[in-house]
Amino acid sequence: MCLGIPGKIVELYQQAGLRMAKIDFGGVLREACVETLPEAKVGDYAIIHAGFALNLLDEQEALETLALLRQAGVLEEELNLPSTQQE
Repeated sequence: MCLGIPGKIVELYQQAGLRMAKIDFGGVLREACVETLPEAKVGDYAIIHAGFALNLLDEQEALETLALLRQAGVLEEELNLPSTQQE
């Protein structure tokens, strides 16, 4: 499954002529291209899919979505983490 996951922008920088960001997915840091979101700034939440920022969203919506994805057990799968669900 490939979902867009909300994450918090914690750092912005340039790499190979592209605007890039470090994204915090509830404690897991990943890199993403934010070239398509010139208005994005540190502290904003964005939906990230396949390493690209798709759009910005508010913090409450982002945190609620992350909680639901964790409950459904898909957050770990999408971030390639070991599952935390008990069987």
